[in-house]
Amino acid sequence: MRRNDREIKEFENIVSVMEKCDVCRLAFNTEDYPYILPLNFGMEIEDGKVTLYFHGANEGRKYELMAKDNRVCFEMDCSHRLVTDEESGNCTMEYESVIGQGLVEIVPDEEKYNALCILMKHYHKEEFPFNKNIIPQTTLFKVTVNKVTGKRRMKN
Repeated sequence: MRRNDREIKEFENIVSVMEKCDVCRLAFNTEDYPYILPLNFGMEIEDGKVTLYFHGANEGRKYELMAKDNRVCFEMDCSHRLVTDEESGNCTMEYESVIGQGLVEIVPDEEKYNALCILMKHYHKEEFPFNKNIIPQTTLFKVTVNKVTGKRRMKN
């Protein structure tokens, strides 16, 4: 990281930024160019390890790509605010961001319900009684994160 004065070093603070984000961009490897998707997500923290959960239709390009290469990168950001200094004519952006990498895999059928509960909890802090009939029509996949970094720029 070039600007290590902006690095978020504590794991708990990185997780705190992730909790504030509402979109995770997941990048897959292809032969020509990376393939990136903005996705809703949920996360689980166990023993200092992050697992990200995602959902989608039962078919699509992302599944073809993860079958070929299960290494992925992800990015999420939040707390955006334009800060202007009219006197000097300068401006900057405040933000918090997280970038990481990990391995993606399909969630087995017997774990789908729990994965959906984790996803829903990210957006509904209280338990949300979602329609369980959607489970067979939904593919859930997860990223076991093996590296994550955080960055923050706040003018205060």
